[in-house]
Amino acid sequence: MTQRIDVEQLDENDDRERFRVHLNGNVYEVTVSATDKRELAPGAQTAALVRESFAFLLEREPPGSILPRFDLSVIPRYFPGYRAEIKRRLRQ
Repeated sequence: MTQRIDVEQLDENDDRERFRVHLNGNVYEVTVSATDKRELAPGAQTAALVRESFAFLLEREPPGSILPRFDLSVIPRYFPGYRAEIKRRLRQ
């Protein structure tokens, strides 16, 4: 079953963007550095990177196991294949 992932941008500056993600009644706050955006999703919107990152996480863990507040750069610490997979997904 596909879960609806709603992504809302909270703020942005030169070196990072911050998002709120709503998923099945859970709320998360995610920060994306400009460096991660350039490396992982150079041609995509940052919100798409966040949404696809949550889809990636949900394939591997339940919503309650996802940290309520995190920087996107922590995902590879838990899932080493994240960077390659997210680049592949966003190129499609």
